[in-house]
Amino acid sequence: MRTTPIPTAAPPWYTQRWPWLLMLGPASVLVAGGIASWLALGHPDAMVVDDYYKQGKAINQDLRRDRAASALRLRLQARYLPAAGRIEGRIDSAGQPVTAPIRISLAHPTLPERDIVLLARPGADGAFSVALPALEKTHWQVVVEGGRRDWRLAKAWDWSRQAELLVVADGA
Repeated sequence: MRTTPIPTAAPPWYTQRWPWLLMLGPASVLVAGGIASWLALGHPDAMVVDDYYKQGKAINQDLRRDRAASALRLRLQARYLPAAGRIEGRIDSAGQPVTAPIRISLAHPTLPERDIVLLARPGADGAFSVALPALEKTHWQVVVEGGRRDWRLAKAWDWSRQAELLVVADGA
């Protein structure tokens, strides 16, 4: 007598390893996409400007202030003293000291929340000294303006590589 084997029920799919291995790729893509979306939405790019037209118009005003600094033949020398936590320097106009208050802005290259604004009152010889918190070793954009913001000097500065900052108006 011949016996036919009784078909056995195949084990359920979830007990096999191949379906899980095949699902691992798409599942990891979904997780990575979720993390990338969270980073993109939670940490917006600080370099994007909301009102680019208004900023473009402001460039023309800056050029007028640069020309005013050139006409005055302004010159700034400064150095950062990390041990003392100060920035010291001298500002003059055609060799004559500037004694009016000045505004020194240090703009971080990528993080606007780390920008620093200092107000200095030069003495009779044009020398000034202002307390300054610890500066990060990076390329700072330095902008020096008159008290009424009628002129402007600007230059990039990496204090860890350049001990002294020298900014001379273009026409000087």
